[in-house]
Amino acid sequence: MSRLCHDSGENAYEEVAVIGNGAYGTVWKARDLKNDGQFVAMKKIRIQNTEEGMPMSAIREIALLRQLEGHEHPNIVRLLDVRTHSQANSEISLILVFEYIDQDLSTYLERCPNPGLGPDKIRDIMLQLLKGVDFLHSNRIVHRDLKPQNILVTSQGRLKLADFGLARVYGFQMALTQVVVTLWYRAPEVILQAQYATPVDMWSCGCIFAELYTRRPLFCGQSDIDQLIKIFEMLGRPPEVDWPENVSLPWSSFKAYPSQPITKYIPELDPMAKDLLENLLKFNPHQRISAKNALNHQYLRDEIDDIQTSSPSSVSESNSSDGRSDTPVSK
Repeated sequence: MSRLCHDSGENAYEEVAVIGNGAYGTVWKARDLKNDGQFVAMKKIRIQNTEEGMPMSAIREIALLRQLEGHEHPNIVRLLDVRTHSQANSEISLILVFEYIDQDLSTYLERCPNPGLGPDKIRDIMLQLLKGVDFLHSNRIVHRDLKPQNILVTSQGRLKLADFGLARVYGFQMALTQVVVTLWYRAPEVILQAQYATPVDMWSCGCIFAELYTRRPLFCGQSDIDQLIKIFEMLGRPPEVDWPENVSLPWSSFKAYPSQPITKYIPELDPMAKDLLENLLKFNPHQRISAKNALNHQYLRDEIDDIQTSSPSSVSESNSSDGRSDTPVSK
């Protein structure tokens, strides 16, 4: 097996195994040779070099990731190091070194024995997920790709969001088109190629919330149109007034699907969980609940109150400025 080391001076990381491959690069499990050989996750991203060097969009995004690392939020994966490595063919290999966590939420759910997660564990997972999302939104970051595979779970049950804020690093020459979120977790406004902001992450949170109960994706569309049909079959076709303007798919091209009770699909929902899920899965992004307001929802208030009673310091230090779900972000 190939084992390469990278450092500006002495060797720092030893590659052990490939743990992921994508269109933009490779993720390695590696050893940090300067820190007792502890494991790290090393993402190597190919970036086209310009005459001026690395594109400013990539530099800005990395600077933002570095800035967030100063907060050391418990529900955000830690960025440990950033390095560059010159490649042939006018390419730069950008190396991002993160803490290594060997399990994502998808694997965690697959390994969960029957009858599945209990209601208290589901509430704990949602609390951690929303605290991480609220932290990103408070810092004007839209994750854009929330899915179980991008949510890591430590052996102690701590959730950590990964792959956030990297959309412009990966595709700095690409417009932020609909090819952003894995189809099954993609918000309707993204599928329709309408303008979007933080509410896209809240839709994804709703899809993940439902999956915690059923241990299978909620909307399994095979194409963009099929994904919308799957959504409308459950939630009903939205009123025409909520349809975004200037999109290629007209409202009239979809049947007038009636809405179905969400408990038909997820019978285990208690009334408060049902209310939160319905507010996460609003078609109109302006009506969708924000991360800050979701954290104040009664479904989670009992969990937060219990944590505050036992350990006040363990509660998220969220600093959202308001509760709106359409917080603008730079794109």
